[in-house]
Amino acid sequence: MSLITENNRQYYEGAQGFRSDGTTSQFTTTFNTDLVFGAPTPSSVDYALNNFKIYSSSNGIPGTWTEYDSLTYTVSGNTINFGGSSVTITVIAPGSANYVDINTLTGSANVGDKVEIAGATWSGGFSYAIITAISASPTVTGATRYEWNPATYGNATYGSGQVVTFKQPVVFDANNHIVVQLKKLDGGNYGSTSADKAYGDTVEENYGSYAYTKLNDAINNFLVAYVGAGKLIPSVKRTDVMFHAKRAIQEFSYDTLKSVNSQELTIPHNLSVVLPQDYVNYVNLYWIDNQGVQHIIMPTNNLTSNPYTIPLQDDQGVPTQDNFNNDVTGTSIVEDRWKSNYLKGNYPDNNFADNPERGWEYYYGWPEFGYGELYGLDPKYANINGYFNINEREGKMSFSANLVDKLIVFEYISDGLSTDLDTRIPKLAEEALYAYLKHAILASRINQPEYVIQRLKKEASAQLRNAKIRLSNIKLDQIVQVMRGKSKWIKH
Repeated sequence: MSLITENNRQYYEGAQGFRSDGTTSQFTTTFNTDLVFGAPTPSSVDYALNNFKIYSSSNGIPGTWTEYDSLTYTVSGNTINFGGSSVTITVIAPGSANYVDINTLTGSANVGDKVEIAGATWSGGFSYAIITAISASPTVTGATRYEWNPATYGNATYGSGQVVTFKQPVVFDANNHIVVQLKKLDGGNYGSTSADKAYGDTVEENYGSYAYTKLNDAINNFLVAYVGAGKLIPSVKRTDVMFHAKRAIQEFSYDTLKSVNSQELTIPHNLSVVLPQDYVNYVNLYWIDNQGVQHIIMPTNNLTSNPYTIPLQDDQGVPTQDNFNNDVTGTSIVEDRWKSNYLKGNYPDNNFADNPERGWEYYYGWPEFGYGELYGLDPKYANINGYFNINEREGKMSFSANLVDKLIVFEYISDGLSTDLDTRIPKLAEEALYAYLKHAILASRINQPEYVIQRLKKEASAQLRNAKIRLSNIKLDQIVQVMRGKSKWIKH
């Protein structure tokens, strides 16, 4: 059986089509991506939570598609039910009648809906009826009466407390075309206006997914292959496997998996940006010029710092406290001086004050200024691209003043568990995950032979090394490109 379950239209376009037979009111999608359902109509605020839109056409010709938003529908798993059923309980059984009296209705029912009564006998030969009138029950206080035409459907004989189901009638005629469109960056091919296009990135998130195994699938595979009678692990709780699998993803993410995320940001005038929600550690920062070229931004190292606490002091230098016995804190003078060192006139030599490109960096070796005159230059500060550091106190990244209004790219490491999309294992590292799980599970148990634990530890280490080599993605042409400059001296 093929491992690819989506056809080309589903994968590239994020769309799946159906054709109505005039009787079926539910359709099941087979995307790799599960449907996310918030509400059926755009009038609901939760409609934006849907990761898909539905379009219909009488003939399937381009330009004839309209967004399906006129009637309600429900979603269960990946099955869309256009019946919109509501289950209720009858209050009283009148014997044979052309109505039901409902005391409490779960959902809603309207004229034109289909009504089905469990265990009822219909004199008209049908197993249902179509509601023609809704009114207050004249015989049961507080109940609502739902009536149908007895000349068409006959009367129904049923007992008290029977389950009653209301369904919308089949909404699609025979040979009608229905398309489920996952949200896409370009909105898909079916919406005619910007408002009814399916804008989003659900389709793009699925691109390249064949290279990964879902965490849940990896856990299931491990339980089948390595747990059971006569196997290495006789028994283990699924929750234990899940814990160790998540820990494996976290450990692998730091130096093995492709777990580098990035953000495109603009440096505001306060020279700070908030660390991402899933931030663990930074990788690189670049500012982007008008040609789109990256220029690496260097860390400040010992050039400046962000104090973690800033207590106010009395004239004796002792920190002061407030009425709640906590230290009174102020703003950082160090940070203020760092931010303002780029202002005009803030140089020892005011001959350069009229040039806004010359700040303190002039004295630390911008290469276009002062060749042969900068005695004692420290090469680690010979940098024109600016500096950054981590402000742990505020949970932000701070930048030097020459980067204000610059476009930057911020690359950072996450732990691989921040979103559902991250809980995937590259197939090239799947065996390393299983080796990690075997060692972690048995090493946490008592009375295990030490030679077995050590063997599994060595196997896990070897498999992790193999995964690093596989995922390093080193290509021969990249090595050739780098080695073309081998005749040049590399100065540090």
